[in-house]
Amino acid sequence: MAPGMARRFPGNAGLRVAQGVLAFWAATAMLLAASQASAAGPGKLADPRPGDGRAERTVGEWLARMHDASRQRNYIGTFVVSSSNGSMSSARIWHACDGVRQVERIEALSGERRSTFRRDEEVLTFFPETKTVRSERREALGLFPELLKPDETAIPEFYKAKRVGSDRVAGFDADIVQVLPKDALRFGYRIWSEKKSGLVVKLQTVDEAGRVLEQAAFSELQLDAPVRMDKLAQMMAVPDGWRVEKSDAVKTTAAAEGWGLKTPVAGFKPTSCYKRTAEGIVQWIFSDGLASVSLFVEEYDRQRHLQEGSFASGATHTVTRRVQDWWVTAVGEVPPQTLRAFSLSLERRK
Repeated sequence: MAPGMARRFPGNAGLRVAQGVLAFWAATAMLLAASQASAAGPGKLADPRPGDGRAERTVGEWLARMHDASRQRNYIGTFVVSSSNGSMSSARIWHACDGVRQVERIEALSGERRSTFRRDEEVLTFFPETKTVRSERREALGLFPELLKPDETAIPEFYKAKRVGSDRVAGFDADIVQVLPKDALRFGYRIWSEKKSGLVVKLQTVDEAGRVLEQAAFSELQLDAPVRMDKLAQMMAVPDGWRVEKSDAVKTTAAAEGWGLKTPVAGFKPTSCYKRTAEGIVQWIFSDGLASVSLFVEEYDRQRHLQEGSFASGATHTVTRRVQDWWVTAVGEVPPQTLRAFSLSLERRK
C-alpha cells in the first residue's frame, strides 16, 4: 500500500495488515459471515475424527463452530501477524464474552504504543504518547462488514472447502480447513480450528499458487481464562486530560452520493456505505460473504493524486484510478484484477 494511505483510508478487511493487531478480529468476522451462509451450502467435509460414528460436517457447520467458539470462550493470548512482504506485528489480547456481548483488549507489542478496546460495535484506541483516544464504531472502521443474509451469500457458488489435516498451534491440537475459490477474483484461506472448542488459532490467506500472503496465529494461548467483561469495560474510561477524536463517518447510500456500478463484480454485493464529511470521502463496501472490498471516492486533486497505480502489502491490494473529476481508491484482500474490475465499473450517475 502506498505510504500514508493506510491512515487516510482506515478501511475494510483489506486493511488488516495496516491495522496490525486488528487482523485477527477481521478473521473472526469472516468466519461469522460464513457461518450465516450454512443454510445455502450443501458441500460436505470429511469427518474431522474418522471412525467415531459421527456424520460428516458441512462447510457451514465447520465455520459456524469456529464462530460460536469466538463468542462463547474467554481467552488470553499473544498472536503474531506477518505478511509476504516481510512486515510483522505482534499483540497481546484479552477476550471476554457471554454469548451475546463481547469485550476485547489488545495491547500492541510492536510499533507505536497503543491499546485498543472493542465492546461490541464500539472501538477505542488509546495512544499514551500523545494522550489521545480515537473513538470509532465498528461499521465505520469497515473491519466488520455488514453480513449478507443466508439467501444472498455467494459462498457456496464461489468457494469450496475441505479438511486437509491436523496440526498443533500454541500447544493445542487443531483441524486444518482449506477454503479455496472457484475463480480468479478471490483468494483462498487455510484455517486452523482448535479441535475441542473450534476456536480459530491460526489463519492464512493464500494466492492461486498456494503461496501464503498473510498469516495471523497465536504463539501462546490460554483458553477459558479468568477474564471479566466488567473489568475490561472499566479500562475503557478515558483518563482526565486526554483528547478524544471521534470519527465523523455517517451512513449513506451510493445512490444518494451519485454512484453506481455499470456491471456487478461476480459474487460481490454491496453491504454498506459511509461518508466522512470532513474530508468528503465516500466509502462503499462490498462482500462475497468472506472477502470484502472498499471503494473510497473523493474529489480529484492534482496536487495529491499524481499517478494511477496498483500497490500490494501482503494480502492487501490497492488500485487507484481517476474517474472524471473524482479519484477512486479500491482496497481489499482480493487479487488486483478484482479491484480493477470494480474501479472500471464505477460510474458517476448525477
